[in-house]
Amino acid sequence: MIDIIIREGSESRMKKLICTVLKTGIFFVGWAILISFTPDIQTHNQAFLRLWWEFSPLVVIVLLSVIFVFVVEKGKVKIPLASRIFKNSLIGIVIGILWLGSVVAVLLFTKTMNIQSQNDIDYIWIWILASLFNVVMQELLVRGYLYQLWKRKYNVLVATVLTTILFTSMHGGAFEAGILPVLNVVSMSVFITLLLEYTGTIIAPIIAHFIWNLVGAIILGGISVASDYPNLLDSTFQGNSLISGGIYKIEGSIIVLVVNLILITYLFVSRRRVAPNYK
Repeated sequence: MIDIIIREGSESRMKKLICTVLKTGIFFVGWAILISFTPDIQTHNQAFLRLWWEFSPLVVIVLLSVIFVFVVEKGKVKIPLASRIFKNSLIGIVIGILWLGSVVAVLLFTKTMNIQSQNDIDYIWIWILASLFNVVMQELLVRGYLYQLWKRKYNVLVATVLTTILFTSMHGGAFEAGILPVLNVVSMSVFITLLLEYTGTIIAPIIAHFIWNLVGAIILGGISVASDYPNLLDSTFQGNSLISGGIYKIEGSIIVLVVNLILITYLFVSRRRVAPNYK
Protein backbone atom coordinates (compact mmCIF):
# COMPACT_ATOMS: atom_id res chain seq x y z
CA MET A 1 0.00 0.00 0.00
CA ILE A 2 2.82 2.40 0.90
CA ASP A 3 4.61 1.53 -2.35
CA ILE A 4 1.47 2.36 -4.34
CA ILE A 5 1.10 5.72 -2.60
CA ILE A 6 4.78 6.55 -3.20
CA ARG A 7 4.52 5.52 -6.85
CA GLU A 8 1.37 7.57 -7.38
CA GLY A 9 3.01 10.55 -5.71
CA SER A 10 6.08 10.24 -7.95
CA GLU A 11 3.91 10.01 -11.04
CA SER A 12 1.95 13.06 -9.95
CA ARG A 13 5.12 15.09 -9.40
CA MET A 14 6.51 13.99 -12.76
CA LYS A 15 3.26 14.89 -14.49
CA LYS A 16 3.31 18.34 -12.86
CA LEU A 17 6.92 18.91 -13.94
CA ILE A 18 6.30 17.81 -17.53
CA CYS A 19 3.16 19.95 -17.75
CA THR A 20 4.96 23.02 -16.38
CA VAL A 21 7.95 22.54 -18.68
CA LEU A 22 5.64 22.14 -21.69
CA LYS A 23 3.75 25.31 -20.86
CA THR A 24 7.04 27.16 -20.44
CA GLY A 25 8.35 25.88 -23.77
CA ILE A 26 5.16 26.64 -25.67
CA PHE A 27 4.95 30.13 -24.17
CA PHE A 28 8.56 31.10 -24.89
CA VAL A 29 8.96 29.35 -28.24
CA GLY A 30 5.54 30.58 -29.32
CA TRP A 31 6.60 34.15 -28.55
CA ALA A 32 9.85 33.71 -30.50
CA ILE A 33 8.03 32.27 -33.52
CA LEU A 34 5.29 34.88 -33.56
CA ILE A 35 7.67 37.84 -33.42
CA SER A 36 9.55 36.40 -36.40
CA PHE A 37 6.39 36.88 -38.46
CA THR A 38 5.81 40.51 -37.51
CA PRO A 39 6.37 42.71 -40.58
CA ASP A 40 8.64 45.74 -40.68
CA ILE A 41 7.19 49.21 -41.19
CA GLN A 42 8.23 51.18 -44.24
CA THR A 43 10.20 54.12 -42.92
CA HIS A 44 13.68 55.58 -43.18
CA ASN A 45 13.41 57.07 -39.71
CA GLN A 46 15.55 54.86 -37.46
CA ALA A 47 13.81 56.06 -34.30
CA PHE A 48 10.37 55.00 -35.52
CA LEU A 49 11.80 51.77 -36.88
CA ARG A 50 13.31 50.95 -33.49
CA LEU A 51 10.04 51.87 -31.82
CA TRP A 52 8.25 49.32 -34.00
CA TRP A 53 10.92 46.67 -33.34
CA GLU A 54 10.33 47.09 -29.60
CA PHE A 55 6.54 47.51 -29.81
CA SER A 56 5.74 44.39 -31.86
CA PRO A 57 7.40 41.86 -29.46
CA LEU A 58 5.66 43.65 -26.57
CA VAL A 59 2.25 43.25 -28.20
CA VAL A 60 2.94 39.56 -28.79
CA ILE A 61 3.98 38.93 -25.18
CA VAL A 62 0.94 40.80 -23.87
CA LEU A 63 -1.41 38.75 -26.05
CA LEU A 64 0.27 35.48 -25.07
CA SER A 65 0.16 36.44 -21.40
CA VAL A 66 -3.57 37.14 -21.62
CA ILE A 67 -4.20 33.82 -23.39
CA PHE A 68 -2.14 31.76 -20.94
CA VAL A 69 -3.41 33.51 -17.80
CA PHE A 70 -7.10 33.57 -18.65
CA VAL A 71 -7.52 30.63 -21.05
CA VAL A 72 -4.84 28.07 -20.23
CA GLU A 73 -4.63 28.72 -16.47
CA LYS A 74 -8.22 29.99 -16.10
CA GLY A 75 -7.02 32.76 -13.78
CA LYS A 76 -5.17 30.46 -11.37
CA VAL A 77 -1.88 32.11 -12.34
CA LYS A 78 -1.91 35.90 -12.13
CA ILE A 79 0.56 38.60 -13.09
CA PRO A 80 0.57 41.19 -10.26
CA LEU A 81 0.07 44.63 -11.78
CA ALA A 82 -1.81 47.17 -9.67
CA SER A 83 -0.91 46.42 -6.05
CA ARG A 84 -0.54 49.83 -4.28
CA ILE A 85 0.53 51.25 -7.62
CA PHE A 86 1.55 54.75 -6.44
CA LYS A 87 3.65 53.54 -3.51
CA ASN A 88 5.30 50.75 -5.47
CA SER A 89 5.96 53.00 -8.47
CA LEU A 90 7.74 55.37 -6.08
CA ILE A 91 9.75 52.43 -4.69
CA GLY A 92 10.72 51.48 -8.25
CA ILE A 93 11.88 55.03 -8.96
CA VAL A 94 13.89 55.31 -5.74
CA ILE A 95 15.49 51.87 -6.13
CA GLY A 96 16.28 52.54 -9.79
CA ILE A 97 17.98 55.84 -9.00
CA LEU A 98 19.93 54.37 -6.06
CA TRP A 99 20.91 51.32 -8.13
CA LEU A 100 22.45 53.12 -11.10
CA GLY A 101 23.26 56.32 -9.21
CA SER A 102 25.49 54.59 -6.67
CA VAL A 103 27.41 52.78 -9.43
CA VAL A 104 27.92 55.96 -11.49
CA ALA A 105 28.88 57.94 -8.37
CA VAL A 106 31.68 55.49 -7.54
CA LEU A 107 32.91 55.47 -11.15
CA LEU A 108 32.97 59.27 -11.29
CA PHE A 109 34.57 59.56 -7.83
CA THR A 110 37.36 57.13 -8.77
CA LYS A 111 37.74 58.93 -12.13
CA THR A 112 37.36 55.66 -13.99
CA MET A 113 34.42 57.25 -15.80
CA ASN A 114 34.49 60.67 -17.43
CA ILE A 115 31.82 62.52 -19.38
CA GLN A 116 33.44 64.06 -22.44
CA SER A 117 30.81 65.67 -24.64
CA GLN A 118 27.13 66.00 -25.47
CA ASN A 119 25.28 64.88 -28.59
CA ASP A 120 22.08 66.04 -30.21
CA ILE A 121 19.48 63.27 -30.51
CA ASP A 122 16.64 63.63 -32.97
CA TYR A 123 13.32 62.17 -31.81
CA ILE A 124 14.72 61.53 -28.34
CA TRP A 125 11.26 60.87 -26.87
CA ILE A 126 10.68 58.17 -29.47
CA TRP A 127 13.94 56.50 -28.45
CA ILE A 128 12.94 56.74 -24.78
CA LEU A 129 9.53 55.21 -25.52
CA ALA A 130 11.19 52.41 -27.49
CA SER A 131 13.46 51.72 -24.52
CA LEU A 132 10.42 51.56 -22.22
CA PHE A 133 8.68 49.09 -24.55
CA ASN A 134 11.79 46.90 -24.52
CA VAL A 135 11.95 46.84 -20.72
CA VAL A 136 8.23 46.07 -20.33
CA MET A 137 8.58 43.24 -22.84
CA GLN A 138 11.56 41.74 -21.00
CA GLU A 139 9.89 41.92 -17.61
CA LEU A 140 6.62 40.43 -18.85
CA LEU A 141 8.49 37.67 -20.65
CA VAL A 142 10.70 36.71 -17.72
CA ARG A 143 8.90 37.80 -14.55
CA GLY A 144 5.35 37.76 -15.82
CA TYR A 145 3.48 34.56 -16.59
CA LEU A 146 6.51 32.23 -16.54
CA TYR A 147 7.74 33.38 -13.13
CA GLN A 148 4.27 33.21 -11.61
CA LEU A 149 3.68 29.77 -13.15
CA TRP A 150 6.80 28.24 -11.59
CA LYS A 151 6.21 30.06 -8.31
CA ARG A 152 2.69 28.63 -8.07
CA LYS A 153 3.70 25.12 -9.07
CA TYR A 154 6.85 25.03 -6.94
CA ASN A 155 8.20 28.02 -5.00
CA VAL A 156 9.95 31.39 -5.25
CA LEU A 157 13.44 29.83 -5.30
CA VAL A 158 12.70 27.53 -8.24
CA ALA A 159 10.94 30.32 -10.13
CA THR A 160 13.87 32.68 -9.50
CA VAL A 161 16.50 30.19 -10.67
CA LEU A 162 14.67 29.26 -13.87
CA THR A 163 13.75 32.80 -14.87
CA THR A 164 17.26 34.02 -14.07
CA ILE A 165 18.63 31.40 -16.45
CA LEU A 166 16.20 32.65 -19.08
CA PHE A 167 17.04 36.31 -18.42
CA THR A 168 20.77 35.62 -18.60
CA SER A 169 20.40 33.67 -21.86
CA MET A 170 18.62 36.69 -23.34
CA HIS A 171 21.76 38.73 -22.64
CA GLY A 172 24.08 36.39 -24.48
CA GLY A 173 26.68 39.09 -25.08
CA ALA A 174 27.64 38.89 -21.42
CA PHE A 175 29.09 35.41 -21.97
CA GLU A 176 31.48 36.79 -24.56
CA ALA A 177 32.52 39.55 -22.17
CA GLY A 178 33.59 37.24 -19.34
CA ILE A 179 32.57 35.99 -15.92
CA LEU A 180 32.05 39.41 -14.27
CA PRO A 181 29.45 40.69 -16.78
CA VAL A 182 27.65 37.34 -16.48
CA LEU A 183 27.60 37.65 -12.68
CA ASN A 184 26.29 41.19 -13.06
CA VAL A 185 23.40 39.98 -15.25
CA VAL A 186 22.62 37.06 -12.92
CA SER A 187 22.69 39.23 -9.79
CA MET A 188 20.60 41.87 -11.55
CA SER A 189 17.94 39.28 -12.34
CA VAL A 190 17.87 38.05 -8.74
CA PHE A 191 17.69 41.62 -7.43
CA ILE A 192 14.83 42.54 -9.79
CA THR A 193 12.97 39.36 -8.82
CA LEU A 194 13.31 40.22 -5.13
CA LEU A 195 12.00 43.69 -5.92
CA LEU A 196 8.97 42.01 -7.51
CA GLU A 197 8.44 39.90 -4.40
CA TYR A 198 9.03 42.81 -2.04
CA THR A 199 6.50 45.12 -3.72
CA GLY A 200 4.07 42.45 -4.93
CA THR A 201 3.83 44.06 -8.36
CA ILE A 202 5.75 43.91 -11.63
CA ILE A 203 5.45 47.70 -11.94
CA ALA A 204 8.41 48.40 -9.60
CA PRO A 205 10.81 46.06 -11.48
CA ILE A 206 9.77 47.65 -14.79
CA ILE A 207 10.46 51.16 -13.48
CA ALA A 208 13.83 50.27 -11.91
CA HIS A 209 14.93 48.37 -15.02
CA PHE A 210 13.78 51.25 -17.24
CA ILE A 211 15.79 53.81 -15.25
CA TRP A 212 18.86 51.57 -15.58
CA ASN A 213 18.49 51.38 -19.37
CA LEU A 214 17.35 54.96 -19.92
CA VAL A 215 20.03 56.73 -17.88
CA GLY A 216 22.76 54.13 -18.35
CA ALA A 217 22.37 53.70 -22.10
CA ILE A 218 20.51 56.57 -23.76
CA ILE A 219 21.85 59.34 -21.50
CA LEU A 220 25.31 58.14 -20.40
CA GLY A 221 26.15 55.67 -23.15
CA GLY A 222 27.64 53.29 -20.60
CA ILE A 223 25.31 50.32 -20.98
CA SER A 224 24.85 48.06 -23.98
CA VAL A 225 21.46 47.99 -25.66
CA ALA A 226 20.66 47.56 -29.36
CA SER A 227 23.48 49.12 -31.39
CA ASP A 228 21.28 51.71 -33.11
CA TYR A 229 20.26 53.41 -29.85
CA PRO A 230 21.91 56.86 -29.58
CA ASN A 231 23.41 58.34 -26.44
CA LEU A 232 23.11 61.91 -25.23
CA LEU A 233 26.52 62.00 -23.54
CA ASP A 234 29.85 60.51 -24.58
CA SER A 235 31.39 58.79 -21.58
CA THR A 236 34.85 57.27 -21.44
CA PHE A 237 35.95 54.49 -19.10
CA GLN A 238 39.62 54.12 -18.19
CA GLY A 239 41.93 53.03 -15.42
CA ASN A 240 41.47 49.80 -13.52
CA SER A 241 39.22 47.69 -15.76
CA LEU A 242 37.87 45.78 -12.75
CA ILE A 243 36.31 49.03 -11.56
CA SER A 244 35.70 50.85 -14.85
CA GLY A 245 34.48 47.79 -16.72
CA GLY A 246 36.99 48.46 -19.49
CA ILE A 247 35.54 48.03 -22.98
CA TYR A 248 32.34 46.64 -21.43
CA LYS A 249 31.82 49.88 -19.50
CA ILE A 250 29.34 49.90 -16.62
CA GLU A 251 28.14 46.34 -17.22
CA GLY A 252 31.66 45.01 -16.80
CA SER A 253 32.38 46.78 -13.52
CA ILE A 254 32.69 44.95 -10.21
CA ILE A 255 30.93 47.94 -8.63
CA VAL A 256 27.71 46.76 -10.29
CA LEU A 257 28.08 43.34 -8.70
CA VAL A 258 28.72 44.84 -5.27
CA VAL A 259 25.69 47.15 -5.52
CA ASN A 260 23.52 44.29 -6.80
CA LEU A 261 24.53 42.11 -3.87
CA ILE A 262 23.81 44.92 -1.39
CA LEU A 263 20.34 45.41 -2.89
CA ILE A 264 19.71 41.66 -2.91
CA THR A 265 20.60 41.47 0.78
CA TYR A 266 18.48 44.48 1.67
CA LEU A 267 15.39 43.27 -0.21
CA PHE A 268 15.75 39.72 1.08
CA VAL A 269 16.02 40.84 4.70
CA SER A 270 13.19 43.36 4.25
CA ARG A 271 10.97 40.71 2.71
CA ARG A 272 11.71 38.29 5.55
CA ARG A 273 10.69 40.93 8.10
CA VAL A 274 7.35 41.40 6.35
CA ALA A 275 6.81 37.68 5.77
CA PRO A 276 8.85 35.53 8.22
CA ASN A 277 7.88 32.32 6.38
CA TYR A 278 9.12 33.69 3.06
CA LYS A 279 10.90 31.03 1.00
